[in-house]
Amino acid sequence: MSQAAMSQKVPANIITGFLGVGKTTAILNLLKNKPENESWAILVNEFGEVGIDGAFLSEQGALVKEVPGGCMCCAAGLPMSVGINALLRQKPDRLIIEPTGLGHPKEIIGILTSPQYEPYIDLKATVALVDARNLSDTKYTENSNFQDQLAVADVVVANKADQYTEYDALLFDDWVSRQSPAKSAFGKVEQGTFDLSWLDQSRHIETAPSQKAYEHHYEADVPNFELAPGQTYVRKENKGQGFYSCGWFFGAEYSFDFSELFSVFSALTAERVKAVVNTDKGCFAFNVANQVVSVNELSLEGLESRIEVIDDSLLDWQQLEKVLLSISQS
Repeated sequence: MSQAAMSQKVPANIITGFLGVGKTTAILNLLKNKPENESWAILVNEFGEVGIDGAFLSEQGALVKEVPGGCMCCAAGLPMSVGINALLRQKPDRLIIEPTGLGHPKEIIGILTSPQYEPYIDLKATVALVDARNLSDTKYTENSNFQDQLAVADVVVANKADQYTEYDALLFDDWVSRQSPAKSAFGKVEQGTFDLSWLDQSRHIETAPSQKAYEHHYEADVPNFELAPGQTYVRKENKGQGFYSCGWFFGAEYSFDFSELFSVFSALTAERVKAVVNTDKGCFAFNVANQVVSVNELSLEGLESRIEVIDDSLLDWQQLEKVLLSISQS
C-alpha cells in the first residue's frame, strides 16, 4: 500500500474476549454511539468456517471484512493482512478488529505494530471483555487463550454485570486491583455498553509475535462459500485448541420454521451457537450462550442462512444437519 493511499494513520483497536462474552454486541453498541460523521471499519475473525458476525455489523453501516475458519494471525497472517489492506483502502476513521474468542491477541498486536503497518495504523487500547463469573471457573482460568486475552488488555470490561452475584463482582474487583501494570481503564457493564472514550486509552503492553506453534487447522486462503451450481447448502467443519466447530451455509431459497429452530437452539448444549437465518417470520439473528437464546430481527432480505455451532466435544453433526433440514423448506 503506497503512502498516497493513506495520508494519515488510522486509529485502531482490538476488542477481544472468550467465546460468548459479548464482543459483537459491544461493537454494535460502539457503532450506534460513534460520531455520526465518522466511517468505521470492522475486521471480524471467527473460529468457525462460516462467517456470522458480518451480517450484524454491516446492518449498522460499518465497512466489514470477515476472516472465518480459525485464528486470523496464523498462516503467516495472510488472511488478516488481506482484510486489513482492503479496509484501509476505504479510508475509515477507525478500524476495529474482533478476533475469534480462541484467537491469539498478542500475535495480532505484533502484526499491527510491525513495520508493515506502522505508517498506516495507530494502535490504541486493546479492550478485553470478560464474564466475571468465569474468573472462578478453572475451565477458563486454566485456558491459555483466556489468560492471554486478559494479560494483553489495556482496558478490561466485565460484561453481563446484571447477572453477577456479589461474589462475582468482588472477585473481578480483586483481580483488577492485582494487575501489574495497572489497566488503563476497567468497569462492570451490561449489554457490552462501555464508554467510547476508553478506545483512546493509552497502550501499556509492548509485545511482538511469539514463535509459539499453534495446533489448530487453518486453510491457506480465505474460504469461499458461494454454492456451486445445483448445490443448495454446504457444511464446513473446523477444530483446534480443544474445540470443534461446524457451520452450514444454506441458499436463500431455504426458509426455517422460527419456532422449531428456536427449540433446536434451546436444546443444544454446545458452548456457542450463532446464526443468521431466513425464517417463516422474517430474517433473524440467533445468539446462544450458556443455553440462553437471544434473537434479533434483521432488516435483510434474500439472505443466505448461516449457522455455526462450537463446542469442546465433537457433536453428531450429521444428525444435527438432518434436524435442520427437517425444519426448513426450499
